[in-house]
Amino acid sequence: MTDHPTATTPGPEAGAADPGPSVAQLDTIVSLSKRRGFVFPSSEIYGGINAVWDYGPLGVELKNNVKRAWWRAMVQDRDDIVGLDAGILMAPQVWVTSGHVASFSDPLVECGTCHRRYRLDELPGAENLTQTELRDPTIVERLNLRCPIDQGRLSAPRRFNLMFKTHMGPVEEDANEVYLRPETAQGIYVNFRNVRESSRKKVPFGIAQIGKAFRNEISPGNFVFRMREFEQMEMQYFVKPEDAAAHFEAWMPRRRAWYERYGVDPERLRFREHRPDELAHYAKKAVDVEYRFPFGWKELEGIHNRGDWDLGRHQEATGENLEYFDQATGEHFVPWIVETSAGADRAAFTFLIDAYREEEVRGETRVVLGFHPDLAPYKVAVLPLLKKRPEIVELCHRIRDDLKRDVMAVYDDTASIGKLYRRQDEIGTPYCVTVDVDSLEDRAVTVRDRDSMEQVRVPVEGIRRYILDRLEEARSAG
Repeated sequence: MTDHPTATTPGPEAGAADPGPSVAQLDTIVSLSKRRGFVFPSSEIYGGINAVWDYGPLGVELKNNVKRAWWRAMVQDRDDIVGLDAGILMAPQVWVTSGHVASFSDPLVECGTCHRRYRLDELPGAENLTQTELRDPTIVERLNLRCPIDQGRLSAPRRFNLMFKTHMGPVEEDANEVYLRPETAQGIYVNFRNVRESSRKKVPFGIAQIGKAFRNEISPGNFVFRMREFEQMEMQYFVKPEDAAAHFEAWMPRRRAWYERYGVDPERLRFREHRPDELAHYAKKAVDVEYRFPFGWKELEGIHNRGDWDLGRHQEATGENLEYFDQATGEHFVPWIVETSAGADRAAFTFLIDAYREEEVRGETRVVLGFHPDLAPYKVAVLPLLKKRPEIVELCHRIRDDLKRDVMAVYDDTASIGKLYRRQDEIGTPYCVTVDVDSLEDRAVTVRDRDSMEQVRVPVEGIRRYILDRLEEARSAG
């Protein structure tokens, strides 16, 4: 999720066939998400609040798994990146220095009849306007743009700052005004020296962070794709100025490959480079990883060459020395930054959409979420064939308790075995373990694979090892 909210997205690349979305209608995912406990409207019993969503039991597991997978790829598996968790509230001057107070805005228009407000670049007929055109005060009149609700006349565009304001302390006055951060990156920049000195890292190295951010979006929507409160997964990679272009090019395929590794169809991913007139104020170059959502090609993650804008500005504003000293060459320089900026919510949403499929099985429709096992909310469901047999139920609980030491495992006996399988298919559980009457005699259980629906008999004492080996195979295959 980039720091440049007005970037517009064109259609498919010239000459390339549109693969189409994994799910034709967004409502299919919205309905499944609420029914199965992935995502709920926030404050629903009070009528809800626009563009704020709550994660249910399955959604929070999915999102946490996405964050763990990102952290593993960006920090755990690398020697050159360390982590940080900076505060949401920062000194107000940070956002003046970073350019957010002056530049972090969207073009807003208002209907003179119904007084609804819209982002100019999301109105019908204005989706592909350049940044130059979006800044043109006559653009609404020239294109004869109208309110999509009542066809009323629209005002000329004006800039609307997206940062949420609040007050620190007991008195609400301008002197105590602070902002809810619109991005996590600035917390990394102001801690650059602290992290470098404490971790003893040498350039090139990175700092990664996962955290909440807030944007007062004019036209949020498309479920959890664009929200006012969301979570970012950002990494800032500090490099020598002359090496920035090479590092930028190296991070592009790495970040695209991460989505593919966890199951996203490569045909629904593409790169799109920002045009010169849509580059953010800090950017030397910017490329988005885009995904084919049900509502079109949209940004999934941004990769940016930020130059020395950030550290240079903070050094100038504070008088603190943020230069890096290369002992090998005796060189002092302000590092340039290559940024990878993704949204945890948007990534989880993408994995959910791309995992969805419908299959015909014995004349019935089977709905499956084919999550990569690392991302699946539950790894195993333990099911009794006969819930009225106490000895079968007791064995189920013992198996589940043994599995829970390592993975998310659940017990379910609220339907027939066929319906239980379908329920677990629809929430993406890779494996079901069924305990039947024979299990009491041969001390073996049936393990069913979600994707192939194949069933194998496994000894009770070996079930934990069997499941862990299958999960490790899936991880290694990525």
